[in-house]
Amino acid sequence: MDFVPPARHLLRARDLADARYVEPLDVDDLAGAAGLSRAHFSREFRRAFGESPHAYLLTRRLERAAALLRSTDRTVADICFSVGLRSVGSFTTSFTRTYGRSPSAYRAEFPPASQHALIPTCVLRAYGRPQHRTFREDSRSVRA
Repeated sequence: MDFVPPARHLLRARDLADARYVEPLDVDDLAGAAGLSRAHFSREFRRAFGESPHAYLLTRRLERAAALLRSTDRTVADICFSVGLRSVGSFTTSFTRTYGRSPSAYRAEFPPASQHALIPTCVLRAYGRPQHRTFREDSRSVRA
């Protein structure tokens, strides 16, 4: 099977999947964005990109879920729903099939998200200062 450069209408559908993966998109929505029938769109998409539109959308969602598992402390269920999937069981099965381990096991391989939290230096300095300073405060209360 030869590589066929994707036509602009297929790229539009792929860009829609990339930008709005959180929404409940399906193949009909992507086919509509490409201006093609569902069957013709699915054939052309698979020929151009090497996978079905559904598999492409699922891959985008799982990639985002993996990034959230690595960088946040959100629950697996919360991550599942935040990437546009509707079933935690299906999410766990798909994630395990793709990454070779469950979402919880995948998360355990990375340091906790709290180690990734970047706090601006100005905030660190403001909260790191002593709260009960006595420099010249004693002298003001005597004069007043």
